[in-house]
Amino acid sequence: MRHRRALLPAFAVTTLLLSAACSSPAPHAEPSAAAGHGQRLTATDRPADDADHSLTVAAAPATTATAAAGPPGTGQRAHKTTLAVSSYDSHTRRAVLSNKPSGHGSSRPAPSSVPSSAPAPSPSGASSGVPHRAAVGDVIASAPAPGAPHGLLAKVTQVLGETERGTEVQTQPATLNALLGGDTAKGAVPVDPSSFAVDKLLPDVKVSWAKAGDVRVGPKGATVPLGSLRLDVHAEVPTAKDAPASAGASVRGFVQVAPRVDFAYGGTGADAAPGSAYLGVSGNWTSGWSVGGRAAATTGTPLRIPFAKLHADPVLQVGPVPVVVNLDLTCYVQISGDGRVTVDVEQSLKGAFTAGGTFGPAQGWTPVSSSDMTSTPVRASVSTAGSLKTALGAEASVGLYGTVGVTADLAPYLRGEASGTVSGSSAGGGAKAGVAWGVYGGVDLSGTLRLQLSVFGTPVVRRDIPLGALHHEWKLAGGTLRTTGSKAS
Repeated sequence: MRHRRALLPAFAVTTLLLSAACSSPAPHAEPSAAAGHGQRLTATDRPADDADHSLTVAAAPATTATAAAGPPGTGQRAHKTTLAVSSYDSHTRRAVLSNKPSGHGSSRPAPSSVPSSAPAPSPSGASSGVPHRAAVGDVIASAPAPGAPHGLLAKVTQVLGETERGTEVQTQPATLNALLGGDTAKGAVPVDPSSFAVDKLLPDVKVSWAKAGDVRVGPKGATVPLGSLRLDVHAEVPTAKDAPASAGASVRGFVQVAPRVDFAYGGTGADAAPGSAYLGVSGNWTSGWSVGGRAAATTGTPLRIPFAKLHADPVLQVGPVPVVVNLDLTCYVQISGDGRVTVDVEQSLKGAFTAGGTFGPAQGWTPVSSSDMTSTPVRASVSTAGSLKTALGAEASVGLYGTVGVTADLAPYLRGEASGTVSGSSAGGGAKAGVAWGVYGGVDLSGTLRLQLSVFGTPVVRRDIPLGALHHEWKLAGGTLRTTGSKAS
């Protein structure tokens, strides 16, 4: 039975990655007189000079102003505007822009994060009472808005005219370098745990989180550190065919994660492409789980049981530009083994992880992955010969403006195995068996860089690039079980 949790309360924080296909800015063409849109977007909160600036990367406010920039050669750098995306049709790529705040993509001004040398914006976010209008060649970046739940990064290719809701424009996908230009930016922003929509895939899943101001959600008495999201699960797993009723297999445990979005942009070079870029997800991880019983054998691909899907669209404020990050997490239990071993193991694990992609003009896009985990066994035992491996992990995908750019699979696991030989003696004394057993903890981290990383304005990745498998394992417990006849010695 599928249980869906409603979107958890609104958020004020963030994460990150990519968008739609790369497109070069079209030559500027003024709209027709009939359309009535000769008014250019005016930069109101950016420095007048063209020097490079280091932009602040932070969590965007709850109401985030749309950003806009003019086409190359106009000198209209990215700036906040009172324009808002009133509606967007992803099939036709037509948008309606209004000067009235609309839904999540409100255009009410947010605190400026440009250098102190910039002229201070007026309280209304504009230097004059003249309404902003869109023109061909303008690039806009919006927080989530009606019809664009993952945000919008687009270039205006045609001004279609006025409607009752605002100015209707035809758009095409744009890239971030059209807005960020020669500026640089670098930062890591935590994701508000209350911003996640949680889709429970199994009945016995509990959700807990805590944020500043002593705001908490979860079972009574749940202890969750600030900024963390916790999922508790209890799942029955298929039992081996010949296992006794007392050997029923199950997994019980929790996953607690405090994710961050990592973003960097290194300004543009002579070819207008970024000198460097980085997008990734990182964070602190804590989990504890126990596995008991005799699970069924698996052949080929291990049995994977997803128990919750989570989604958030945090918005990063990169200078005046709202960068919408799309973060998805799928938490799962995974079982593999030969169906012969009965285990009783419990483990707690904590540490940190990083997964992402970095760009440099010499090497192009290259993967980044690391994991630093330590574990503590509470109990561990294996009986009979055989093997069993269980993982309590999470698949993550990070994108920008609705397009996936990085996927990662973090899988902390427990593995138990036992093996031995049996021998007999003609002189009697019964059979003797020596069974060596061991229980191991470990972590696997793998993933992929995707084609859509071109949203930064970098050269298109022609194929998916594996992050490279990171594998680390350690022994938790082990020994030798000796028996004579049917009695243990």
